[in-house]
Parts: sequence; C-alpha cells; structure tokens
Amino acid sequence: MVFDIVLVGGGLSNGLIALRLAQLRPEISVAIVEAGDTIGGDHIWSSFDDDMEPEQRRWTNPLIAYRWDEYTVRFPKRVRRIRAGYRTATSVLLDTAVRAAVPPDHILTGTRVVALEATSVTLADQRVLRSKAVIDGRGLPRDHPLDLRWQKFVGLELELEADHGLSGPIVMDATVAQKDGYRFVYTLPFGPRRLLVEDTYFSDDADLANDAVRARVLAYAAAQGWRVASIVRTEAGVLPMAIGGDAADLWDTAPEGVTLSGLRAGLFQPATGYSFPDAVRTADLIAALDVIDGTTIHAAQRRHSETAWRARGFYRFLNAMMFLGADPQERYRVIERFYGLRPALVRRFYAGRSTRLDKIRTLVGKPPIPLGRAIAISLSVLRRRIGR
Repeated sequence: MVFDIVLVGGGLSNGLIALRLAQLRPEISVAIVEAGDTIGGDHIWSSFDDDMEPEQRRWTNPLIAYRWDEYTVRFPKRVRRIRAGYRTATSVLLDTAVRAAVPPDHILTGTRVVALEATSVTLADQRVLRSKAVIDGRGLPRDHPLDLRWQKFVGLELELEADHGLSGPIVMDATVAQKDGYRFVYTLPFGPRRLLVEDTYFSDDADLANDAVRARVLAYAAAQGWRVASIVRTEAGVLPMAIGGDAADLWDTAPEGVTLSGLRAGLFQPATGYSFPDAVRTADLIAALDVIDGTTIHAAQRRHSETAWRARGFYRFLNAMMFLGADPQERYRVIERFYGLRPALVRRFYAGRSTRLDKIRTLVGKPPIPLGRAIAISLSVLRRRIGR
C-alpha cells in the first residue's frame, strides 16, 4: 500500500492525471481512491477545439465519443450558427482508458476516505495508503471560501422514433420560458435518432428540482416534434460559476502539503463552468515535472491554480454583471447580446483567452442591464478585487 502518488477522488481531473502519467511516466506508481463504482461517475464533458493545444487534443482523442464542426445558439431575437469544432468526452471512455492504463489493484472504487495528509490517506476500513504525494480532486468542499453562483441541469439521453434532423449541437436555446435565473436547453445529437437534451439554469442557488426539470426536458422534446421511443440515461449536475473569492483561500484551507486538482483547486472556466481543458492542462503539468514528489507537485499545481484564477478576473466580472445586475428573467439578454459579437471573439471567450480588445468589445455599448446598476457593480468589483 505504498505508492508515488495517491489520487483521492476518481473524477475527471484525477482520472486524466492517472492516464497521462501512465502514458509519459510509467515508472510512477499511482493509486486512485473513489467512493463511487466507476472513474468519472456518469457524466459527459464537452469542449471546443480552440480550448486546447493540438497535442492535448491528440492524447485525449480516445476519450472523445462525439465531434461536430459547428453549433447553433437560439435566442428570442437572435439565431446563429457558429463554425467551431466541438467535442464531447464520456465517463465510460475515461473509465475504460484509466482501467487499461492503471493496474487493477491500484484502483480502489467503492472506497471512502476518512482522513488525508501530505503523505498518507486513511480509508474507511482503516487501511492506510502511503505515498510521496496526495492529490485531492473530490470537488469543492461544502465550506469553500469562494463567492459562487450555479449552473445546474438535468439531461435525458433520448432514443427517438424518427430522425431529429440536427446537424450539430444546439449549445443554447434560450427561446424557452425563463425560470430560476437564465434558462436554456442544451442539445447534443449522438446519432440520427439519439439526442442528449439538457434543461439548464444559471441560478443564484444550487437547489435542483430534478422531477420538475425532467418533465420540462420531455415537454421541450415534444415541442420540437421529437417523439420519444425510450429514455436511455439521465444525467444531473450542479456546476460552479464564480463571482468572487480567491483560489489561494482554497489552498490555505486544505491539509498542509496536500495538492488540489479540478474544481477543488478552482480550475474551471468561471463564466461557463467548463472544466475539461483545465483538467487536461493539470495532467500535462504534473506529468512534465522533472521531480515527482509531494513538494514539487504541490508548488507547481498551486502556482498554476492561483495564476489561472487571477487571469480570469474578467470572466468573474461578467458573471457579477449578469447575476447581480440583471433581473433573473432578463439575464438571457446579456448572453443574447454577447452572441452578436464576432465568432473568433466568442471562441477565445470560451477558451478563456480573451484579448484586451475582446474585453473592450464585450463591454462597449449600452449594457443589457440598467446603467446605474452596471456602474454600481463595477465599483463593487473594483473594491472587492474581483476583476483583477
């Protein structure tokens, strides 16, 4: 029960760390401890081609189940098709890849962790795993120090009685009735008669009424003329959207010397909740280190996490403008206006690489919220150092 690295939590980020180390550093012994039965749970993760470098797209290709060359957005006053590569990875493929790369006795699923330190992990059955490094990727703790709002959803993978006719994803359909903040429906075509349809909300709270939202998904499908033959699977989730706080506070509240990954390290695109590109970058970072030990990994990953957080102040500011400035039923107007900008700007926005000119162009003009409220929020953001 002695390893070079113990990964606590078998979610996306830790799963990719294990996979990348197996590819590039096979001499490193890695253990994964996951409370669930599989690596990655039962999820999908989407990303745009521009979100990652070519080599990162290459090594993650085996995890990608679906690809498209364009996507559509729909709003009451704007419908737009955007040429951009879009990819979806699945937890089934992640679980398969990790199990093929990591020795079976190093994967401890269905196993709870009761304590962890910089060089040891104690399991519920009182076994102790020793290691040079411990990486905690179990998601945000309940007592996290960040100022967050939430993207929450229920999705149904549907088998239809007839072809749906879609050529690519509908990333946002905000022509639906607005409820619980900014509401839109997200649709991915997995085959001529198979779709994933997710009813999604940018909301002030994390409460998710699964049954009610599930009913809305089926109502949306019926409104599109899609007759459902069967429900293949159901997915639900609540993702963070950051307004304020500091990633350094996440690290300061963690056990000394324990490295953080994924959402627990604040590594997600604040304005979209997308986490796949960040997880890929973390895996590359750790696998490329000259020395694999707790001190080196902790220092490199903390520096990466805090640097990424500081660089994303603009996106947290936009979140503040939407969540604090716009009335809940009017929030869609903020996104509708944004999708009137140039496709290249939109692609850089999703990738978290907005240029200074992009930021000016995004903010210039009459805001789709009351001007006085926008000014007040801007001043508040400056005072709280959110927009740095």
